[in-house]
Amino acid sequence: MNRITLYIIVMAATTLLVRVIPVLLIRKEIKNRFIKSFLFYVPYVTLAVMTFPTIIECTKSPIAGAAALVGGILAALKKINMFIVAIICCVIVLVLEFVL
Repeated sequence: MNRITLYIIVMAATTLLVRVIPVLLIRKEIKNRFIKSFLFYVPYVTLAVMTFPTIIECTKSPIAGAAALVGGILAALKKINMFIVAIICCVIVLVLEFVL
């Protein structure tokens, strides 16, 4: 068995255990408000943790990435369509990359 096959087996076992253990241990409905709210926000926090560093580091200048992030947040707060928000962010990065 080569190393890659071993890595795949370990990764599959880890992923399986993370998904199966909660199902085996928690059989009743969760009634605790704190735990329910914690579990509700976990996917959003995970997405933010994976996305935020990439927004800042994927451009030549971190300032352009940060400005696009702020512009996207402001556009989203004004309830602008998500596609338009993405275009606004891209334009901000494009302009700042040429300027900086």
